Amino acid sequence: MQSGRVVLSKMDEVQFGKPAAQAVAELAKRYDAQRVFLMVSGTLNRETDEIEKLRRALGNHCVGTFDRMPPHTPRKAVIEAAEMAREAKADLIVTLGGGSITDGAKAVQMCLANDIRTPEDLDKVRSVKQPDGSMGPPPMNPPKVRQISVPTTLSAGEFSAISGVTDERTKVKELFRHPGIIPQAVVLDASVTVHTPMWLWLSTGIRAVDHCVEGVCSNEANPYGDASALHGLSLLTSGLKRVKDNPNDLQARMDCQIGSWLSMAPLAAGVPMGASHGIGYVLGAVFDIPHGHTSCIMLPAAMRWNKSANGERQKLISAAMGQPGRDAGDVLDDFIRGLGMPRSLREVKVGKEHFERISTQAMGTPWVPRNPRPIPTPAEVREILELAY
Repeated sequence: MQSGRVVLSKMDEVQFGKPAAQAVAELAKRYDAQRVFLMVSGTLNRETDEIEKLRRALGNHCVGTFDRMPPHTPRKAVIEAAEMAREAKADLIVTLGGGSITDGAKAVQMCLANDIRTPEDLDKVRSVKQPDGSMGPPPMNPPKVRQISVPTTLSAGEFSAISGVTDERTKVKELFRHPGIIPQAVVLDASVTVHTPMWLWLSTGIRAVDHCVEGVCSNEANPYGDASALHGLSLLTSGLKRVKDNPNDLQARMDCQIGSWLSMAPLAAGVPMGASHGIGYVLGAVFDIPHGHTSCIMLPAAMRWNKSANGERQKLISAAMGQPGRDAGDVLDDFIRGLGMPRSLREVKVGKEHFERISTQAMGTPWVPRNPRPIPTPAEVREILELAY
């Protein structure tokens, strides 16, 4: 008989279909926030009025704006944002932007609660092995300054209690975890996403597809995660094509956003990701390849390599993508190519001379050791890289 454990998060609510500025102002009032600190996209702040709308809606309660978070959330920028939020005496953080900003704010919550003031101090709150063998937070103060997130991409980090931060010293992306850093609320507003570059929207959509696929195909999958992820995959498959055909189709964008939200149910409920995510962390941190592109490149290869271990589960993926009976790796490959995304390491100029480093470093990620087909050594990672070359 199947057994399992579904962990529910400390997120209070998700709102969708309402203008972001209005929704955020109402939430801030309900949370009795007096000093709201914004962490936002620099491009949106400079080139659109979306951030100004947010400031106007918050009025005098807006006490500062940080708009300089680089991709992959480097430690130095996290500390810079935390110092600004501390000086502003923030009692709520609001993010409007992509995944690096969302993850940055989650890390800032930890910094504020634990008096972390230098990039090196972040070592104190790095995830450690728990008594049951899983990774989790060391003893620390829980965050007191919570977060509302308005995402503009589809990578869905706002739905997890994990922050990915890159250590510039080692070029390693590390995961910081605490159940209290998940945003208190998420606001999904399709209209703010029309400014997102098409390549970024589509590639982060494939990142969400990757969450769905690796969640369903995990050896630790559960019915709760399956139900959400398979419906999310269906919405994403339909929505991404429609947005590519018509960038102004707000309903298609909302379908993508809902699909992205549902994609995180397995991970948020405790189901691990697999080799695509694990290798992707290394590609992002070492070679600065955007998150979405790492999934575009690695997911079909990981599926093909895993098929001998989870072929029955992979049939669920093909069916949810409207092509029952076809090989899931082929279905994903065709779908990603159809969106015009990169499909090989060669296309992003990662040569075979780097495979040894990638393979070795991937073994240290949280996900490669929990891939559905066992990966005992770097040699197996190299086999997957060859498939993706």
